[in-house]
Amino acid sequence: MATFLYRLGRWAFRRRRLVGGLWLGALVLAVAAAAMAPAGEEEDLSMPGTESQRAFDLLDERFPESNSQGAEARLVFQAPDGQRVTARENKAAVEHTLGSLDGGDQVASVTDPYETGAVSEDGTIAYSTITYTADAVDLTEPTKSALEAAASQARGAGLTVEIGGSVLDAEESLGGTTEIIGVAVAAVVLVLALGSLVAAGLSLLTAFVGVAIAFGLVSALAVPLGLTSTVAILALMLGLAVGIDYALFITSRFRDERAQGSDPEEAAGRAVGTAGSAVVFAGATVFIALVGLGVVGIPELTKMGMGGAGAVALAVLVALTLVPALFGFFGERILSRAVRKATRPGSGRPRPVPTAGRPGLGTRWARFVLRRPVPVLMIAGLGLGAVALPALSLELGLPGDESKSVETTQRRAYDLLSEGFGPGFNGPLTVVVDTSRSGDTRATADLVVKTVRGVDGVASVGDPVLSRTKDAAVFTAVPQSAPNSGETKDLVQEIRGAVLGVEADTGAGILVTGTTAMNIDISEAMSDALIPYLTVVIGLAVLLLTVVFRSLLVPVKAALGFLLSVGAAFGVLVAVFQWGWAADLIGIEQTGPVMSLMPILIIGIVFGLAMDYEVFLLTRMREAYAHGAQPGEAIVSGFRHSGRVVAAAAIIMISVFAGFIGMSSPTIQTMGVGLAAAVAFDAFVVRMAIAPAVLALLGHRAWWLPRILNRVLPNVDIEGEALSRPVRGSATTADAGVPRLPVGRD
Repeated sequence: MATFLYRLGRWAFRRRRLVGGLWLGALVLAVAAAAMAPAGEEEDLSMPGTESQRAFDLLDERFPESNSQGAEARLVFQAPDGQRVTARENKAAVEHTLGSLDGGDQVASVTDPYETGAVSEDGTIAYSTITYTADAVDLTEPTKSALEAAASQARGAGLTVEIGGSVLDAEESLGGTTEIIGVAVAAVVLVLALGSLVAAGLSLLTAFVGVAIAFGLVSALAVPLGLTSTVAILALMLGLAVGIDYALFITSRFRDERAQGSDPEEAAGRAVGTAGSAVVFAGATVFIALVGLGVVGIPELTKMGMGGAGAVALAVLVALTLVPALFGFFGERILSRAVRKATRPGSGRPRPVPTAGRPGLGTRWARFVLRRPVPVLMIAGLGLGAVALPALSLELGLPGDESKSVETTQRRAYDLLSEGFGPGFNGPLTVVVDTSRSGDTRATADLVVKTVRGVDGVASVGDPVLSRTKDAAVFTAVPQSAPNSGETKDLVQEIRGAVLGVEADTGAGILVTGTTAMNIDISEAMSDALIPYLTVVIGLAVLLLTVVFRSLLVPVKAALGFLLSVGAAFGVLVAVFQWGWAADLIGIEQTGPVMSLMPILIIGIVFGLAMDYEVFLLTRMREAYAHGAQPGEAIVSGFRHSGRVVAAAAIIMISVFAGFIGMSSPTIQTMGVGLAAAVAFDAFVVRMAIAPAVLALLGHRAWWLPRILNRVLPNVDIEGEALSRPVRGSATTADAGVPRLPVGRD
């Protein structure tokens, strides 16, 4: 692989105009496709095979009219202090407001709260449901403006009015300014790490190209593939983080090769053949872990994994081709000032830069760890263990309007409805009764209603509605507790257990569903899948690292370190999102369960990123050890060559992930906090403290591999050892190093 990538790097350097033109064309096509594509619709999570999903499927079959409706909005009215919404003036204001909406463009129906009984017992709060003929994404701006104008009209009459429902969700902004700050921090780190504005700009430019293409493709495919905005944001987040890092690794190796006296084309080939090999491996691990999310069985999680995997694959391709092509465009400006001053006049080939002098920070740190491996290992391991302790209290759930900022009208509408109609009003349960194999549908439905009404924790039960074919019935049960509470979770299980006797007596099928029940089922499925998925990821890590480093103990050490960093990241999520520690600093106004998708998603992503740092640090160590260095000397060599670059890459990735914490989406906020914490723990504690301490204690045993495995395992040559031997066609002739690829004219 190293030899092929070496030739690919030389080819991209020589054919830079062709390579640049191809990527520019791909960028233009992706942006154009995204601009012409219709906006995708935010879809609810589904979990095939669960009881709640089977109930939804039954509703689609027996009550098709329920799916013919479009978006819904709720206008929630609250009377001034000391007054009731049933008072004559307030009632007139409410009816006048609703009358202005009834019959409007795209409006299907408007309910009257005084006729439907949608008034709280104390008479202070009422709500109306506005149903539209189109989905939320298809509503026109005049339609949305009319809803907001109606709310403003009622506010002018002295009422408090908030808007809930799905209408405003479609226009909710996922963006913010903190991600710009994150990119700015990344740019500063690049400049400090590389000492060159041009080199820093190259890494940012190539990352932006890959991200723009990935984001454009996700946007263009949103409608045909049902991709949501969360998929696009994940692709943006991952593509930006790994794109900058991969370009940084290859650029740093290119500068090293130039500093040692290689000519530009040879340096580009060697950079792609060595650092590029590590990039391919690291990208492959992230790709496999993300694609593997599909085994969980949640379509939305599968789409997120595929979208993120596609962005990572693009980042790898950009790093292997566009980055060396830009080396040719920018020339000597990529190099540091010291190397440029050492360039031989008229030759363009720099003299090797002397490396003697005061050791760098990476070298000094490595030597410190070698002198005190046991204290470093104890402090780092116990520290991560302490941070991971809150993970024992991890609770999973899915965020709703209750998790949004109190500055949003959706959250205020949620709070008003909870105040007026009870905390369970925002999370009603839907009970579906399939009577196709039983007798009297009405009698069976009434019996189920009676049974559910007798379950403790049920606030109210609605009247059953029969299907047109009279072979199914549906009704609503409102819990006394809030949707994300443990009491509601227990209530769902109690209802399902209570109706088992009715099923046995009547032959009917009784299913409990609704958004709340679906969230509970998904959270349980995530909990059940967490350990198996983690086992698969750990097994994959050990296998891949055994092949790469030809060692048994190094992969085991890496896997255990990965578990520590992931556990600590989960501990941070629990402390922030469940317990509320430092929640105010990042704008978390409502604590509750951690989003159920996050643990598996973070495991999949962090697995690949952790392998990035493991590979880039340990390849230099193994390279030095293979050339005769003692174990301690090999550790110092790895930190001397890669420590600074890995630290810069980790800071960049943390900055990018942390930049998404300021977004208004709870999903993206949770992802930003979890990934930023995981990368920080893994890069700076596990890879830079625990890993060298363990290697120092193991000595020569760290690189031991049984002879039978040494014969069986393939040699992927990720360190580029083959490049230390003469490579066929590597001479600096006109056609040197060109792989068998279609080249055309440049």
